[in-house]
Amino acid sequence: MAIIELKDVSKLYGFGDATTLALDGVSLSIDEGEFVAIMGPSGCGKSTLMNMIGLLDRPTHGDFLLGGRKVSRLKPNRAAKIRRDTIGFIFQSFNLLPRLTALENVALPLTYRTNMSQTKRLKMASSILERVGMQEREYFLPGQLSGGQIQSVAIARALVNNPRLIIADEPTGNLDSNGSRLVMELLSEIHKMGNTILFVTHNPELTRYANRVIYMHDGQIIQDEATDIGQVAVTALRGMYKARKMTEEDDLAGVSALMKAKPHKDTKPTRKRKSTQKKSSTTRKKPAKTKKATKK
Repeated sequence: MAIIELKDVSKLYGFGDATTLALDGVSLSIDEGEFVAIMGPSGCGKSTLMNMIGLLDRPTHGDFLLGGRKVSRLKPNRAAKIRRDTIGFIFQSFNLLPRLTALENVALPLTYRTNMSQTKRLKMASSILERVGMQEREYFLPGQLSGGQIQSVAIARALVNNPRLIIADEPTGNLDSNGSRLVMELLSEIHKMGNTILFVTHNPELTRYANRVIYMHDGQIIQDEATDIGQVAVTALRGMYKARKMTEEDDLAGVSALMKAKPHKDTKPTRKRKSTQKKSSTTRKKPAKTKKATKK
């Protein structure tokens, strides 16, 4: 069963000559339990698509169905309730509150459940932190944790409402290789438990965690590739993300540009010598005039 269905969705920003087409007739269907990677150059519409799926934005044209329910024209309060109960968000910049402990940050989304006591909220948050291996640091502030640990806490916060769908917008963008590996392994474990995961990435190596890779360009989906988990997507390595080989002409062009931008080292000292010579000649002429004046 498809949990996400986009039918000819477009998104426009601005008016008149300043109109920007962020999404251009996107049609997409994602089944429940899939692990989908979304790739593409900056400005191609990846984040706009994620905001649309996450009910943070509305399509200008087209229809969007979430779990078989039409949600493209919901009122803000209704959309917020569905977003709270159905979707968990993981951000590139973590977005943890610096003055709250890891436990308090994870329990924060539960404060919108008015029928739940604070003790129960903290107990649920602690169990989720144990699930991501962070229970021993639940009383640490974000500033006392590493980048990978902070993102692990952010993953726990996304899971605390038991969402059906996890949306991760470049979750490893601010992490080193070890932190990235930790985060992706956590997402892989979450996927094995039945959650649907969508994540944006620029790193072809991370496609090995997905079973489907979607490529975007200029607001459109240009390719949809099914992959085996554990294998890097072929298109990500050989197609649109393969770097062009540098030629000798490219090297010469780079050296030429550098020489034009940066003056030669010998130019400045030469000018200094000329200026010192002029100064010395002027200083020599002055004593000569004074001697003639004394003779007269």
